[in-house]
Amino acid sequence: MRIHIATDHAGLDLSNHLIKHLRAAGHEVIDHGPTSYDALDDYPAFCINAAQAVVNDREQGIEALGVVFGGSGNGEQMAANKVTGARAALVWNLSTARLAREHNDANVISIGAREHTIEEATDFIDAFIAEPFSDEERHARRINQLAEYETTGDIAGKGVVH
Repeated sequence: MRIHIATDHAGLDLSNHLIKHLRAAGHEVIDHGPTSYDALDDYPAFCINAAQAVVNDREQGIEALGVVFGGSGNGEQMAANKVTGARAALVWNLSTARLAREHNDANVISIGAREHTIEEATDFIDAFIAEPFSDEERHARRINQLAEYETTGDIAGKGVVH
């Protein structure tokens, strides 16, 4: 599987570890940066580029997921979710990692690098990658509603107020 990763300065150690770990597991890893420490770097471009690459790959039939992380993971998740077609989930334990894929078919995971050990974060990412989408009708319906709102600004029959 192709894995797109991005971080900021707070996640650089985790990023370096993950590149090695994921490649050793047989994944193709594309690093969207940063590649060196800069305490004043800005994560949005890194995370948006990673999320856009995931969406582009999946549209071309390439099996791909994304991993974004920073100090808390919050801003990185917000940045990734600005990309049309990205579904980024903030994950803080194994259960949320698995449910992000199983129920929400998340294609990007976000983790707070300052909130977890490298081992914990690696376990979350491994669980996320391994978990398939359940394809249950109720989950697929909800994902379709999100996609519909993303493209039309409305959800059929739900009366979304603008």
